[in-house]
Amino acid sequence: MKPTESVPFTDLAAMTRDVRTAVEREWARLLSSSRFVGGAAVEDFEREWASYCGVAHAVGVSSGTDALLLALRGLGIGAGDDVIVPANTFIASAEAVVMAGATPVFADVSPDTLLITPGELESAITPRTAAVIVVHLYGQMPDMDALSLIADRAGIVLIEDAAQAHGASWRGRQAGSIGRTGCYSFYPAKNLGAFGDGGAIVTDDTQLAARLRSLRDHGRSQRYRYDHELVGTTSRLDALQAVVLHAKLPWLDTWTEARRSIAARYRAALDGGDCGPARLVAELPGSRGAYHLAVALVPDRALVRQRLAEAGIETHLHYPVPCHRHPPYLRYATSPLPVTEKCAGEILSLPMFPHMSDGQLDRVCGAVREALAAQESLPT
Repeated sequence: MKPTESVPFTDLAAMTRDVRTAVEREWARLLSSSRFVGGAAVEDFEREWASYCGVAHAVGVSSGTDALLLALRGLGIGAGDDVIVPANTFIASAEAVVMAGATPVFADVSPDTLLITPGELESAITPRTAAVIVVHLYGQMPDMDALSLIADRAGIVLIEDAAQAHGASWRGRQAGSIGRTGCYSFYPAKNLGAFGDGGAIVTDDTQLAARLRSLRDHGRSQRYRYDHELVGTTSRLDALQAVVLHAKLPWLDTWTEARRSIAARYRAALDGGDCGPARLVAELPGSRGAYHLAVALVPDRALVRQRLAEAGIETHLHYPVPCHRHPPYLRYATSPLPVTEKCAGEILSLPMFPHMSDGQLDRVCGAVREALAAQESLPT
C-alpha cells in the first residue's frame, strides 16, 4: 500500500464482492416469482437466522428500531411502564421506548466496557420498572449471567438490543438468545447487513413470535388475512433484502473472525504501554465480541482525530452526544451519569472491516501511536 493511500472507515464494496454472484442469482429467481413481500425468501432466512442465533423463532421486520418497538409492544410494555436503557447507546434504544408509550430510565455504564453493569441495573429498578434493554454496543456483550439473574429476581423483562452484535456470544450463547427477545438491525453497515433497511426479532416464545408476526402486518389474524385482531403496523422484511441476508449469512463467521483479529492488533498497539492513557474498550471474560466497531478511549480526541485525518485515515464517533443530552430526552435524565458523560468526549472509532489489509492495519496503528506521542509531547 502506498504511504499516501487513504484508509476508509469501512469497505462495504469488499463484502458485496464476496456475495455478488449469489445475490444476483437469487434476485433473478425472485424477479421471476414476483414474491417481493413475504414468501419463501423471507421464511427461509427467518429459519436460518433463528438457527444461527440458537432460538426457535426469528421474525423479520423493516428495521432494527422497529424490532425494538414491536418487541416492547408484543410484550405489552407501554404507558405507565419504565424501561431501563443504558445512556451510552444509539438513540434508537431510547427512541423505541418512547414510541411504545413507556418511559426510558437511563443507567450509567462501566468505565471499562462502556456497557451496562449489574450494579447500575440493580440500582435503577423501581416498582414501575417493566423491562431493561441490554445493549450489546460496538458488538460487545456485558455480564449476561448477572444481568439475567437481577432481571429475573425483579420480575422484569430482559430485551437484548443486538443491533451491532451479529455473531457475538456470551459463554457460548449467541447474542439475542439469552433475554426474552433479541432485536437485530440489518442496516447495510452492520456485520450482517442488507442492501437497505431491515431487522429481526428472535425469541424462544412461540406465542410472542405469533403476536409479533401479526403486529408487523397490520395486526392480521394468522387464520384469515382480513381479520385484524391487533392494532399493528407495516413493518415487514422485504424479500429482496432477505435474499441478500441469505447470501451473506454463510460468510458471517469468517467476517467476524477477521474483525476479532483486527481488534486484537488494535488492542496490542494501544495497550502496549507506550500510548499513554489511550486504550481500546475492554471485553469481559466470557464475551466473544463481534467488533462491529473498534472503539478507543482517547484523551484530547480532537487533536488525535485531526492527525489521523491528515494521514488519510477516516474515523467516526459512536456517539459524541449521549442519548439523554438530545432535546427530546432531556426530561428523562433524572440521575447523574458521569461515566457516559466523560466517555462521550473520549470515544474514537477506528477503521474496522473484515477485508482490512495488513498494510492498512499497520498504517492505522502507526498513525495512532504517532498521534498519541505528539499529544504527549505538547506543553501543558
